[in-house]
Order: sequence, then C-alpha cells, then structure tokens
Amino acid sequence: MSRSLHDQTLALAGVFQAANLVQQIANNGHCNETSLETCLRSLFATNPATTLDVYGGELTDVREGLVTLSTVMSEQSKQQDIEVLRYVLNLIHLESKLNRNNDMMEVIGSRIEQARHTASHFGYVHTNLISNLASIYTDTISTFRLRIQVSGNPSLLQRDENAAKVRALLLAGIRSAVLWRQTGGRRWQLVLSRRKVIQHARELAEQANRSFDK
Repeated sequence: MSRSLHDQTLALAGVFQAANLVQQIANNGHCNETSLETCLRSLFATNPATTLDVYGGELTDVREGLVTLSTVMSEQSKQQDIEVLRYVLNLIHLESKLNRNNDMMEVIGSRIEQARHTASHFGYVHTNLISNLASIYTDTISTFRLRIQVSGNPSLLQRDENAAKVRALLLAGIRSAVLWRQTGGRRWQLVLSRRKVIQHARELAEQANRSFDK
C-alpha cells in the first residue's frame, strides 16, 4: 500500500465522509445514499490494488469526504463541523485501540466476510446488510471504554433504521481509519501537515467535481 500524501488524504477523506454522514443522519434523518453506499462498500474491499479502489475507484465516490475534510480542517466555524471533527478524532482513537486487539480484528473480519453474501444479494444499502454491519459494531467496537457519543435529534436517533445506519457508518469510518494508518497516516500529521492535507484534498475535490460535471 502506497504511503504517499495522496493515499493518506484519500483514506482520511473516507473517515470524514463516514463522520459527515453520521452527522447528517443524526440531525436530518437522512443522508446522500451514493456516499453511504461508498462507505459501506469500502468494508468489503479487502484486497484493493490502490487506495482509491477501496472507495470504488473514482474520485467522485469520495468527493463528499474530500470536501468535508478540507472544510472542517480549515474552518471549524459551524457546530456541525465541530461534531464531524469530534467523530473523526474518536474514530482514529478507536482504530488505534482496535489495532492492538488481534482477537477483535479477527472477529470483525470474519463477520464482514459472512455479510458479503448479503451485500452481493441485496446490495450495499439494503436494510438487512446495514443491520448486520450495525450489529458487528455493537458487538465489537462498542465494547471499548471510549464510546462515540452521537449528537443530534433524539427522536431521529431513536429510530431503529437511523441507529443502524449510524453504527454501520462508524464501522466504515473505522475501516477508513485502518487504511489511513496503513498508508502512513498519524495523528500528529493532522496538526503538523494540516495545510498540505487540506490543499491536496481541495485539489482532489476539484478533480472530482470536473469528472462529475462531464
């Protein structure tokens, strides 16, 4: 796996995309389904040729994450930006704990493989698959002492389908955090290399926009 700034930025955008979708569901009860599918599909990309292949192979697949990354890391002026950043930092922290727990990693990997049939049969945004992925998160990542507190509209978060989407997306966020670490991403870079990451995310987002407009 390449350890370039390019690959690290793509992987980090995956974390931001998942976190942004969690924020949308928690506050609005819905999110962009294409972006949702990209996140959930990434969980099944176990042998990608490139970092971008984890997200479908096109920059447009992770465009929302690239835009969110560049906006949140440069501004943090809105409450929703602060919430997204908190989710991202928590996901990265949880991934570091998961990385030291081989047994849990094996359980997650095995159960995702079991869910692959459901994904191929029903699709990546079907209720059955989302519930399955949510249960994996509940049984594993949620058992850590640090648990991500999702802020939003309580009446929306109490709906089973929304709660399941949030948990499935948090699992996808963890997957992208794993990828970020594998490409050489480290927490100190979020401070010391912030400008480089933001600039490259903007460049990639512009490329994605040009591709989307064609």
